[in-house]
Amino acid sequence: MLVYGDVNSTVAATLAAVKIGVRVAHVEAGLRSGDRTMPEEHNRVVTDHLADLLFAPSRDAIANLEREGIGRDRIAFVGNVMIDTLVRALPAARSLETHQALDLRAGSFVLVTLHRPSNVDNPAVLSELCDSLAEVQARRQVVFPVHPRSREQLRQWDLTRRLGGVRLIDPIPYLAMLSLIDSAGLVITDSGGVQEETTFLGVPCLTVRPNTERPITLTHGTNKLLPPTREALVDACQNGLSRRTPPPSLERWDGRAGERIVRALCDGARFD
Repeated sequence: MLVYGDVNSTVAATLAAVKIGVRVAHVEAGLRSGDRTMPEEHNRVVTDHLADLLFAPSRDAIANLEREGIGRDRIAFVGNVMIDTLVRALPAARSLETHQALDLRAGSFVLVTLHRPSNVDNPAVLSELCDSLAEVQARRQVVFPVHPRSREQLRQWDLTRRLGGVRLIDPIPYLAMLSLIDSAGLVITDSGGVQEETTFLGVPCLTVRPNTERPITLTHGTNKLLPPTREALVDACQNGLSRRTPPPSLERWDGRAGERIVRALCDGARFD
């Protein structure tokens, strides 16, 4: 059984397979934030220790697995499958020109995604984030595709009005979202995958979290971690952020991770 990522179904499927003697391979193995309060962190650790074969996206992920006592013979360094999807989908996403449909100026608007419990389940934190985004909106266009969890909390605590002129839209399909990320001047997020997509595309990203399981986006990419405060967010939006050239080469972010997974499964390759 192939399982992917770090959601609840990942660890549930892994546990069910192990119980009946089915071998498990985990795609995107070894990512760690070091924050055991994150539900995804529990899922990553349990899945990796139960799985028979671990497909690591980066060398830091391999180091994490080895620190936890997992043998190198179980690990294959295949690269980042999320970038496979992005590379394949990008031409179609760009052809949509979603920013034009929303009357947004390419390269200057701010795209927001927020959904993590630490940001949206605390009324004080969410209130401060709303005030911050409203202040950013006074200087730049801000568009916010609102996750159902976030929309419910905004409604429950009557915070929508605190967002001022921020443009709230319903969640959008992957290609449309990728189109917006590609044309944004800045992304504010608490998502994991968006950190990688912005790094690959050279789009500045502010991640409203104290840590990330994708440290390569900090050391080699466009990502910066921020606390959920008005001062930090507004200051970062105003100072020192400009669109960058995409990194020339992040190791095995080449759109061919899926091919390496097939070779690992069929031929026993490990790609050291």
